[in-house]
Amino acid sequence: MNHAQRTALGRALRVLGEHGEALSADTPDARLHEVKDDLRRALDLLEESVTTAAPSTRCAEHPTGPVDESAPDLCLLCETRRRAARRAEFNGPAPHAPPADPAPSRYGVRGDRPQPQQRWLPELWNGQVWQLCGTPRRDRREAELYIAAQRRGPRPAMAYRIVHEFTDYEVLRVWGTPVRVDIEPMGNL
Repeated sequence: MNHAQRTALGRALRVLGEHGEALSADTPDARLHEVKDDLRRALDLLEESVTTAAPSTRCAEHPTGPVDESAPDLCLLCETRRRAARRAEFNGPAPHAPPADPAPSRYGVRGDRPQPQQRWLPELWNGQVWQLCGTPRRDRREAELYIAAQRRGPRPAMAYRIVHEFTDYEVLRVWGTPVRVDIEPMGNL
């Protein structure tokens, strides 16, 4: 129930309270019809503000749970738990079953996962380390064409290479010479 609904419902109920205080044995029918209209208005406001189903049990944990007429709180779930506890008092704890195989995961187990797919990673030498340039390619020729385009670009790197990725990484080809460059200007003087 939001603030506007609560305010409107409170106002409608206060009007009904005033009608209740003003009722007497000689209240005219016109006044009773007015009370009936105000009562309908309050019920409509209440209907709009209630968003959940009426509780079917007296259980605070499962208010709309299944009903057991013999339970004190009418809650089948709680009564089942209580019955199991009472049985355990007389019969002792239930015997444990041997551990079953784990339920299959929708993602599979590690042994079921396929090997990594084969792809070629174009990398460039940034003066310190090799770094990925562009997206990994599924075709070696496509990766080589990408590096050729990069080398012809306006700001080519000092060196490029293609790394083959399958279950391991393997450097396939290197273009240029990677030379370590000091990142400090003037050689750290």
